[in-house]
Amino acid sequence: MAYPGYPPQQPYPNPNTMPPYPSQGGYPGGPPPTGFNPMYPSQGVGPYPAYPSAVPGYPPAGAPGYPPAGYPPAGYPPAGYPPAGYPPAGYQQAGYPPPQGYPPTSAPYPGGTPAAEYQQAPVYGGAAPPHAGAAPTARAKQFTPTVRPKQPYGPADEEADAAALRKAMKGFGTDEKAIIAVLANRSNQQRQLIARKFTALYGKDLLKDLKSELGGKLEDVVLACMTPLDQYFAKELNHAISGLGTNEETLIEVLCSLNNVWIHAIKNAYQQLYKKSLESDIKGDTSGCFGRLLISLCQGMRDESPVVDPGRVAADVAALFQAGQKKIGTDESTFNAILSSRSLSHLREVFRQYHQTHGVPFEKVIKSEFSGSIETGLLAIVKCMTDCSTYFAERLHDSMAGAGTKDRALIRIVVSRSECDLGDIKVAFQQKYGKSLESFIEGDCSGDYKRILIALVTA
Repeated sequence: MAYPGYPPQQPYPNPNTMPPYPSQGGYPGGPPPTGFNPMYPSQGVGPYPAYPSAVPGYPPAGAPGYPPAGYPPAGYPPAGYPPAGYPPAGYQQAGYPPPQGYPPTSAPYPGGTPAAEYQQAPVYGGAAPPHAGAAPTARAKQFTPTVRPKQPYGPADEEADAAALRKAMKGFGTDEKAIIAVLANRSNQQRQLIARKFTALYGKDLLKDLKSELGGKLEDVVLACMTPLDQYFAKELNHAISGLGTNEETLIEVLCSLNNVWIHAIKNAYQQLYKKSLESDIKGDTSGCFGRLLISLCQGMRDESPVVDPGRVAADVAALFQAGQKKIGTDESTFNAILSSRSLSHLREVFRQYHQTHGVPFEKVIKSEFSGSIETGLLAIVKCMTDCSTYFAERLHDSMAGAGTKDRALIRIVVSRSECDLGDIKVAFQQKYGKSLESFIEGDCSGDYKRILIALVTA
């Protein structure tokens, strides 16, 4: 309600006096309490202005319109709430709420994502992978990284590492071994802390200094190590679809092996880096059923429930048989819909029951029904859902086997998996090829490039 002439143009000289209240003839019950601002019009109900709630006896019992009829509603709060024993004893000591400063305001992942439990486990897993969306305590298998965060690690450690890197690059020549010793034995997040400390201490950009001091493949590995992982994946995907031609294997490797949290983190990083969506770039560079598979995976909407519904499994087995072996031609959309959206646990049971029911391993079905990039993509999903460690062991072997080395793939897998499951991949590599991953790197690489890869693999 508007009151003519209110609020007044000048404050009352003494807020403790009783100023006239427009249209009400004054404040009921005497002057306003000390400190009450007479310049602020009342928002109260009926004849009572909005006195501070601390004033005894205000609002008076039975004031018209206060509280409104029916409030609080009958039955509120419900019986038994809060439940007995809540919050639990030791609530404050159990690590929750999170300690002050968490998540860090300058986390290496934009917006504080991906969630902490995915920083070391961004994937569907190794030879016996757990449900990707489960909390770490619920995982059926613990991943084996080769690079672990240095513990404890505080500001003094950051300063010491920054000083060691500065010393390695200062003056004539560069001490590459010192740089490798620091960066290969710190987590990605700790490397981001070192970079910030370096700038704070010396007023210089660590990445620019590393670029100016290093060269060749050593520089490529170091810069990969220094890049936040979601940004690194985004850059690798952009490289795969930029320029002439498309590196389908990179697109398949990244999009088929990562869980929903990481897919969304990479998409956000891609948008920030290139001011366009990953999906639009994939659409512009791929086509047909392979392009549709990548677009489906790019949505990051795979079911990640560990619960398996036997009826749904049987329905999917029947649908895949009808779309493939029983049909002249192939219904690619059925394969796409099931393989890109069902959970790890569900697909494992589908593959097992398909083999049991129809006598053909599901990988063989894919090979007989598809060819080219779509075959490679669907096979990658099957392998990542059943034995992700062996899939990456094969990728590493392919990057070094034969003439030449696919350095970009070798660097990407070693760097991105080192904090997750590279230890499991090493075991799978040894079992499949009868030689250690380290021995393959020793025979295929040289110099500081070889040294930093070996350090990441064996750290």
